[in-house]
Amino acid sequence: MTRAVIAEDEPLLAQQLERLLANAWPALEIAGVAANGLEAVELIARAHPQVAFLDIRMPGLSGLEVAAEIADRLGKDDAAPAIVFVTAHDEFALRAFELAAVDYLLKPVTEQRLSECVQRLKKRVERPAGVDSLVSQLQQVLKNEQPGTAKPLTILRAGTGDTVKMIPIDDVCYFQAADKYTSVVTKDGESLIRTPLKELLPQLPSSRFAQIHRGTIVNLGEVAAAVRDDAGRVSLKLRSRKEALPVSRLYADLFRQM
Repeated sequence: MTRAVIAEDEPLLAQQLERLLANAWPALEIAGVAANGLEAVELIARAHPQVAFLDIRMPGLSGLEVAAEIADRLGKDDAAPAIVFVTAHDEFALRAFELAAVDYLLKPVTEQRLSECVQRLKKRVERPAGVDSLVSQLQQVLKNEQPGTAKPLTILRAGTGDTVKMIPIDDVCYFQAADKYTSVVTKDGESLIRTPLKELLPQLPSSRFAQIHRGTIVNLGEVAAAVRDDAGRVSLKLRSRKEALPVSRLYADLFRQM
């Protein structure tokens, strides 16, 4: 029996999708429903579904971040679940999904649209794709997302105890998500800012900073080497820090030539 999971933070919408799936695909087993992105990652890891319906906007992690996290947890030869993103109307997101050939459902989900999706999913379940295929699709989605237009940052105001430090962007080794804050890591230590990584990234010079994980942005000038282990996972050695930074499969191509 084919197993699926649903990740949706609005209970009524999750119940509606579950009812519609019961009619459109009676043989499908719903292995569980997650109320946020973090629950979704753990549910998928436990249930090993062949299909995952992921809401794009959820607390904790977005649907895209959940899919990227799942890709990082899979072995090179493991089959990846077929991902269906569920989203409210967003013309840029829909265009990105279409260009990446990713299945998506538009809220509110209709019986006809779900039936079309189910027919495609049945064919994909018969011939499951590997992790490389999932990563390629996610990379295409990110590539085709609407770019940000934020004003570039040159100086950060960051807190260390009772002190507010003025940190030039060029002095930053990397940024790390930390609960409700973002940690700004330099060669001399760490400070905190309240700006989330999602808001910070469009304000950083793209020629010098790159996202390498859902919780990490690195200063490319600080990268001394990229190391690939036997499983194909990449980590970065830094010039000014001793710790190594893991790279998500989604961003590993940035360091293929190193």
